[in-house]
Amino acid sequence: MTDAAAQGAHRARYRRILSFAAREFIKIWWFELVLPRFGMTSIAERTRGPRMQRFAKRFHVLAVELGGLMIKVGQFMSSRLDVLPPEITKELEGLQDEVPAVPFADIRAAAEAELGHPLEQAYAWFDETPVAAASLGQAHRARLAAQDAVDTGLGNVIVKVQRPGIDEIVAVDLAALRRVARWAMRVRLVSDRVDAPGLVEEFAETSLEEIDYLHEAASAERFRENFAADPRVDAPEIVWERSTRRVLTLSDVTAIKINDTDALRAAGIDPAAVADAFAEVMFDQVFTHSFVHADPHPGNIFVTPEAASDTGQNFRLTFIDFGMMAEVPDNLRDGLRMLLIAVTARDSRGLVKAAQEIGVLLPSADTAELERALRALFSRFGGMGFAELATVDPREFTDFADEFGDMVRSLPLQLPENMLLLIRAVSLTSGMCSSLDPTFNVWDAAEPYAGRLLRDESGNLMQDMAQQAMETAAVTYRLPKRIDAIITRVDDGNVTFDTSALERRLDRLEGIARRIGSGVLFAAMLVGGALLLPSIAPLGITLLCVSALPLLHSVFGGRRPR
Repeated sequence: MTDAAAQGAHRARYRRILSFAAREFIKIWWFELVLPRFGMTSIAERTRGPRMQRFAKRFHVLAVELGGLMIKVGQFMSSRLDVLPPEITKELEGLQDEVPAVPFADIRAAAEAELGHPLEQAYAWFDETPVAAASLGQAHRARLAAQDAVDTGLGNVIVKVQRPGIDEIVAVDLAALRRVARWAMRVRLVSDRVDAPGLVEEFAETSLEEIDYLHEAASAERFRENFAADPRVDAPEIVWERSTRRVLTLSDVTAIKINDTDALRAAGIDPAAVADAFAEVMFDQVFTHSFVHADPHPGNIFVTPEAASDTGQNFRLTFIDFGMMAEVPDNLRDGLRMLLIAVTARDSRGLVKAAQEIGVLLPSADTAELERALRALFSRFGGMGFAELATVDPREFTDFADEFGDMVRSLPLQLPENMLLLIRAVSLTSGMCSSLDPTFNVWDAAEPYAGRLLRDESGNLMQDMAQQAMETAAVTYRLPKRIDAIITRVDDGNVTFDTSALERRLDRLEGIARRIGSGVLFAAMLVGGALLLPSIAPLGITLLCVSALPLLHSVFGGRRPR
């Protein structure tokens, strides 16, 4: 494709994204703003669910046709339970990279341009059929050249190659999304609930990291180092000599997919044991290493059979694809600590404050309803441990979830990127473990880690409580002296009060009250005179004439000469 043709395709892509967004904004404006102004709110509410579903289906079609970042946008939207209704998130949660593979000739040209060598020199063998094709790139099996194999100790590898021109496509998509976000902020219905430009920038940061294979390689090595001493976990090795920003070569670690229960059983591996080990490893990532694989779907986790270890485990979990990782930085850890203290104390106001500290709640949030809902939650479930929560009727949880979902979506609330990725990781983990073992209980898996976190934080909690007690004691110690000083000043006649402003306010209030009384008297005399005029004309005329006096006082009585 020539440069002119590519520029034309990019402009057409940009216009198509904007025209889709413009049509959807017009529909939102009509149903959510115009119809309610004409008393047709019931129509907007009755049709909202089906309209959201139709929007999600139309976006699904658009994303599959355009590819690029649009599929990532759909996957991103499906995880934003904090700002999007369930009709949208449910429809898009299954959106995958449903795009055709790039012709091998184009992949060859892109890889050779990056590596600086023909594929025949860089690799002893390179499979033209891709193992997987995605919107941002695709993966092929290969075998390292003899010298590289000696240097690295590796033979068979996987080579990930970015789609040609994906940088330009990402730039076009992000430009369109930023413009759509600016449009969204002009709609009060949207701007009151979500920081749309902030969401786009959050998405842009994640996407740009995902198309930088050197960033993914560094994340893979960090993950390997975190679990270097853990026999339960493995990750591919990076072949740095054959890796660039657009080409990534790593050891071939493909094995049994974690959700292939038939293959697991055929290899003598208990799927329930895999579920338990997977949950433990994911919690280790969160609480021990603060570095979490945020996309643990079945395609990214393999189960590799091994000889039984001392613990009886006859497999290891192998993670791949480290383009989406979640950090747990110190500020988020501090915020989570505040959340923990608030939950321990069943303090709904403290919990809301912690959410504001983390950045979950925007400054404009009205938190009264949230505090009320949290009090109800603490009242019902606050005294229960994990084991007790597991016995609660699921319908009760569903009722609470529905109530909280409606309330949360009414708040100007959004999850910080790190928090969102953590929730995504935990959600995928829970779903995967439940599919492997229908009796799996996430509470049982989380309980030891929650206990450890409480023990680690107990020292800080006691320190905070001691500090607050000391501050209270200091205030209490100084209070008698301060009260005695105030009493002494009163006795000496040194305490004065400036009440002039209060007196002026009282005078104005008194004047207003008198004018209101005059207005009421005028109305009574006017109505009485009108009623008496047919039967007792002289009295009726007198009342009508005299009513002018309270009217004049009501209108002009409060005015003062300037």
